[in-house]
Amino acid sequence: MAQDFAAETLAPHAARWDEEKHFPVAEMRAAAALGMGGIYIQEDVGGSGLSRLDAALIFEALSTGCPTVAAYISIHNMCAWMIDRYGSEEQRQRFLPKLCTMEHLASYCLTEPGAGSDAAALKTKAVLDGDYYVLDGQKQFISGAGVSDVYVVMVRTGEPGPSGISTIVVEKDTPGLSFGANEKKMGWNAQPTRAVIFENCRVPVANRLGPEGIGFKIAMAGLDGGRLNIGACSIGGAQGALDKALAYAKERKAFGAAIADFQALQFKLADMATELEAARTFLWRAASALDAKAPDATRLCAMAKRIATDTGFEVANDALQIHGGYGYLADYGIEKIVRDLRVHQILEGTNEVMRMIVARGLVGRSKGN
Repeated sequence: MAQDFAAETLAPHAARWDEEKHFPVAEMRAAAALGMGGIYIQEDVGGSGLSRLDAALIFEALSTGCPTVAAYISIHNMCAWMIDRYGSEEQRQRFLPKLCTMEHLASYCLTEPGAGSDAAALKTKAVLDGDYYVLDGQKQFISGAGVSDVYVVMVRTGEPGPSGISTIVVEKDTPGLSFGANEKKMGWNAQPTRAVIFENCRVPVANRLGPEGIGFKIAMAGLDGGRLNIGACSIGGAQGALDKALAYAKERKAFGAAIADFQALQFKLADMATELEAARTFLWRAASALDAKAPDATRLCAMAKRIATDTGFEVANDALQIHGGYGYLADYGIEKIVRDLRVHQILEGTNEVMRMIVARGLVGRSKGN
């Protein structure tokens, strides 16, 4: 179903959306009508109640049509899950039904101008004032900012470091909430990216998820699944690029033969397909571990994100090379995939941070920790 939706609703318009920087809200709501607005959200609030492995399959399929749109739907699902998992019953019933239909859109607000990979150093403050928190600070690189209705924001309510961070849901049109200009980006042009600015922004205490001080835990738990999703988006985008490269190689002639007949190119295609399949298989392994709440799930999700996004970009880049000069032209759709997939190696935690997570797990385990 997701594959058909991607082919019929996303792929025909993806290049135009990229060029015009159009955010296809109507099409995303059509995806939500098929159950993709709350894939692993509980069914009592309108979610689909599916697994993380199901989500990996869905996001890979959607990304064959447009990685940018699929990636935003992934972020939206991550935000909804954080509310579903850590919110009170009142919060779940208030926010999630409209998020699952994507009548309301959601944005994840962790990164700041001075706190990217070192997310625990965030400085956006939330000072308690009666029944409200007063927020001051700025978030950077926020997908959907300015359009989204719900912002899941990590703020500092206490001491420096991760234990002083809480999570607050800020609703659109809250006084003191504003946005920067839409960033000019290399890729991901079909979704807006802006700074989110808080200036004396008063948010009810009732919008805090869980108790004070667990916000960093909430943010990281969300990212376990988010990393799988963005890895799946890389695999889907790369699969689309590989399919285009294979079709082109069968049609393009050089030196009196189709270039697909040359063994050097056959070996290249074979390696691309093999590496992509290996990344896909490992991603499914990590998704299954997260579904099973395995103790090593976070480490496996970090491994999967790193290998899937690196492999996805490399396969897409190789597909562009196979197209030769035509691959550099927008008409063939390859250069857009390369641009879109490049950022996947940076967001949801850079791939260098993924290596840090894996290494810490290995070193800690070797010391008996």
